[in-house]
Amino acid sequence: MSRIAQFFITRKSAVLGSLLILIAFQTAPVSGAAPASATGNPAPKLTIQDTPINRELKAAASVAPVVKKVAPSVVNIYSTVTIHDRPNPLRNDPFFRRFFGDESESQAQPRTHREQSLGSGVIVSPDGYILTANHVVENADKVKVALASGEKEFDAKVIGTDPATDTAVLKVDGKNLPAITIADSDKLEVGDVVLAVGNPFGVGQTVTMGIVSALGRGGFGINNYENFIQTDAAINMGNSGGPLVDAEGRLVGINTWIISGSGGSQGLGFAVPINMARYAMERLISEGKVARGYLGLLLQPEMTPELAKQFNLPSMNGALVTTVDPDSPAGKAGFKDGDFVTEFNGQKVKDMRQFRLMVSQTAPGRKVTLRILRDGKEKTLTATLGEMSKEALAGNGQGQPGGRSQSKTDALNGVEVADLDAQARREADIPGNIRGALVSKVDQDSNAAEAGLRAGDVISEIERQRVGSADEAVAASEKAKGDRILLRIWRGGEGRGGMLFLSVDNAKRK
Repeated sequence: MSRIAQFFITRKSAVLGSLLILIAFQTAPVSGAAPASATGNPAPKLTIQDTPINRELKAAASVAPVVKKVAPSVVNIYSTVTIHDRPNPLRNDPFFRRFFGDESESQAQPRTHREQSLGSGVIVSPDGYILTANHVVENADKVKVALASGEKEFDAKVIGTDPATDTAVLKVDGKNLPAITIADSDKLEVGDVVLAVGNPFGVGQTVTMGIVSALGRGGFGINNYENFIQTDAAINMGNSGGPLVDAEGRLVGINTWIISGSGGSQGLGFAVPINMARYAMERLISEGKVARGYLGLLLQPEMTPELAKQFNLPSMNGALVTTVDPDSPAGKAGFKDGDFVTEFNGQKVKDMRQFRLMVSQTAPGRKVTLRILRDGKEKTLTATLGEMSKEALAGNGQGQPGGRSQSKTDALNGVEVADLDAQARREADIPGNIRGALVSKVDQDSNAAEAGLRAGDVISEIERQRVGSADEAVAASEKAKGDRILLRIWRGGEGRGGMLFLSVDNAKRK
């Protein structure tokens, strides 16, 4: 019998989608200042308009009035980073030392050099708060901000950064600065006209125009949390951190990256939605950090029609739970492996990535309600969110094991499994709580390889029955019936890996 899964892995396998479910809701835009600051930083005085643009208006012959409104709020950001050069290892080699003189490496003075980079930003409050991209100021020793007019330059203080969303907040000592008006990015629609403003390649302030090409883009592995606005408005080097504005000149996003084969714009630009950036900004200012909600779930990265059918789901819209931490908020709320989350706090869940984002932007300590499907029946669970730790957010990559001895060929045609011994755990850094059969070899022409099963995976369940050894895996696969067989596996990756479901084709002959 051949068994294999129809499983589509995301472009960056480390994002097993199964990352510890940091999660939170999109806060509704609120006019006025942020809550009182616990850090001593003054709260930003934001100008917010949460109404959507008027889409019934006819196209204007010029966007010059919009540009005149926006341009003064856009700034150039100059950051300086000190680079410590790596020592030359040849200095300590007796043969090569004569070419460097008598000075040994230990006596040599450390060498450093400075690198400068250029980016853009946008003034969001009259008293000098500026939003930009984290990568524009990351590790900077010194940051300067120049107004668009070129008449004034400020030394800027980095209030805080949030690499998870590529957001950074700067503060300059200024009064009555030209702050931009902030819109509600949740009310954008595909086809809306947008303008990107910045200083590409250092040529000076430049405006480009396009439309919103797509919303909710993610899965690129660029940031931990991805919900990008995609636009064909040209974005180039130096535009990073600058504003994306709507047809009324209101801030809807922070330009952050492009897909390009040449390094220049090819019509695939991406911006962090202002709602996401604003959430991070207000917490960095008021609390000095971005506290994210935590549930304690691992999730299936991609749903397929086969998985939906095997779990008796009416649609693929939702998030499939692969693992529940028993001591987590989710574990205490009664979550089980195989639950399918359809709603979070009354909001429909589209997929795993959106669910993670919703939870991550909900304050720790908040009680939330979730609708799930379990064995085809709808249930409601209530959980009190914990706080996502930096370690869980960062994660770390894992290696893959080599070939194992004492392999046995199981009924999954073309697949060899071995017992999960101490040596295998050490080589692949497999956690001690993972039980099952180690996949030591997968024939590349097999159904298994076609479906995504690969060497290094650990099969923990076959048809919802746990397996603890290679022999048990072989026996369980031989007993499995039906056109498709459900496997539950562990796969290494960021955050010490995670559990996945694979739907195995048990009918197709190779």
